[in-house]
Amino acid sequence: MTTPVLLTFDMDAEQLWIARDPDSATKPVWISQGQYGPKVGLPRILSLLKKYDVAATFFIPGLVVENYPREIEAILEAGIEIEHHSHTHQWSDSLGPEAELEEFQKGWDAIVAATGRKPRGWRSPAGELTRHSVRYMEQFGMTFSSNLFDSDTAHLLTDQGRRTRIVELPFAWVLDDAPFFLYSNRLPGRTMSAPSAVSESWILEYDGISREEGTHFMLGMHPQVIGRHSRLWALEQTIAHILESGTGEFTTCAAYADRVLPALLADDLLL
Repeated sequence: MTTPVLLTFDMDAEQLWIARDPDSATKPVWISQGQYGPKVGLPRILSLLKKYDVAATFFIPGLVVENYPREIEAILEAGIEIEHHSHTHQWSDSLGPEAELEEFQKGWDAIVAATGRKPRGWRSPAGELTRHSVRYMEQFGMTFSSNLFDSDTAHLLTDQGRRTRIVELPFAWVLDDAPFFLYSNRLPGRTMSAPSAVSESWILEYDGISREEGTHFMLGMHPQVIGRHSRLWALEQTIAHILESGTGEFTTCAAYADRVLPALLADDLLL
């Protein structure tokens, strides 16, 4: 039994911070936290992925795609697929239906223009859906979603009780770098964890998940967060452990969604 391993990176750049503070344009230190991701963190991440020859998926807001063309080209040259992560990283549940649709359209257009490929998956900024989000995913032909926290197993996404053909690939906060590492002097209550604690958490989660049939192991990370040397060490320890175990298969979100969809649709017919 092999466990699909999905390494995902949300390259939000400064949009992570601008979405939190409308006055960000006047705060160069505030937004510089996000700029570190594409400029410094990304090359380190790409080097690590190349070192171990493992697959990954990037979720990137359209505005970041437009603002960082050289960095986007580096991702594409590494053979990595770019998926949809809104346009400006405005939190979906703070938008009305028209503004949310505009975010979908502009982000989609930016990715297609830069990559020549239609994105196949969507991850909401700030991790929330609205009553319109699933319908918009269907409208733009998304084949997978990576938003929910309800399982360690892929399943068909539902929309107000209606099953769709979109594969949901759930993850969890314990498998995300932000709760452990995302810090700013303007985010009260935030503390930073030791990298050893993070690698221990991720490895223990993998070992448990990999003993269960039909599960997948997904990490959600951010270049501006995981791209620091000490934090990248935690990721490398996790990758090395999975490879040494011989029980994991690194793959992309889109490829895994394609693999599980036929069985999920067949199971749905039996319900």
